[in-house]
Amino acid sequence: MVANTEKMTILVTGCAGFIGSHTTQALLKKGYNVIGIDNLNDYYNPEWKKQNLAQFKHENNFTYHCLDIIDQEKTGKIFAQAQQQNQPIKKIVHLAARAGVRPSIQNPILYEQTNVLGTLNLLELANDFEIPHFIFASSSSVYGNQAKTPFSEIDPVNKPISPYAATKKAGEMLCHTYAHLYNINTTCLRFFTVYGPAGRPDMAPYLFTEAIMKNKEIKKFGDGTSKRDYTYIDDIVAGVVAAVEKPFEFEIINLGNNQPVSLNEFITTLEQIIGNKAKINSMPMQPGDVAQTYADINKAKQLLDFEPKTSLKQGLAKFVAWYQDNRLN
Repeated sequence: MVANTEKMTILVTGCAGFIGSHTTQALLKKGYNVIGIDNLNDYYNPEWKKQNLAQFKHENNFTYHCLDIIDQEKTGKIFAQAQQQNQPIKKIVHLAARAGVRPSIQNPILYEQTNVLGTLNLLELANDFEIPHFIFASSSSVYGNQAKTPFSEIDPVNKPISPYAATKKAGEMLCHTYAHLYNINTTCLRFFTVYGPAGRPDMAPYLFTEAIMKNKEIKKFGDGTSKRDYTYIDDIVAGVVAAVEKPFEFEIINLGNNQPVSLNEFITTLEQIIGNKAKINSMPMQPGDVAQTYADINKAKQLLDFEPKTSLKQGLAKFVAWYQDNRLN
């Protein structure tokens, strides 16, 4: 149980992004002070990230800084300023990252800088400023192409098949190192294919919704039997907030829906919701893509009382409604 949340300040990195903006909103609703960091990079339209931020403009408990986490000096000034204002940062929710498997193959150095050096910078600052609690956004991609399902936190994750996956594994290892050396309570959350309103435009829910609604082709990679454990944003945020309010010495925890869905079923579900057939362009599987993701969430249930509530059909219906209201033109 958290006491005096109105006096507790949490740093959220990547606050203008998809998961970051939803998490920021949830933390503000619970009465926390939130300091948000985001560099508004052009991985996708920065104007959409500004729209995500706009919902916080009247929030007295929210402060935003446009900067890059790889700049340790500027990031450190945010920590120092919070201390000087007698609102020291007590927890870090580190969601900022270069995301996406395929782009990481094209630009691995950028991914290493943001995801590894950026995480290391924040862990260093957590130690320097004696911040007792650190939450790191990891990814189901660390499991690679393992055949055993569902994916459990005790499974070996030593065979990543994309630079993105490798950077997330590296981030987890750095988190463990700092938790061990400096007694920083640390939780690494492995997210499984998060989707929902304001979702990333490079992911299948957005791309396929847009194409089907506009009667354009979708690219279907592989034969459609690949599976993803699609997890609705509200369920993910509930898990993140639970981790914020329950520190552990060091834990790695899956956050997924525990209901993997094939690509073919995913497309069919979208067709039914939208009321239009997809025009499919069949493509070979892409390098770095895994055959399936499937979260074992027993640990999340046990430690965080995590219980996903949103089925794929419900979640996609909410996403399609959001897309119609916010993106269709």
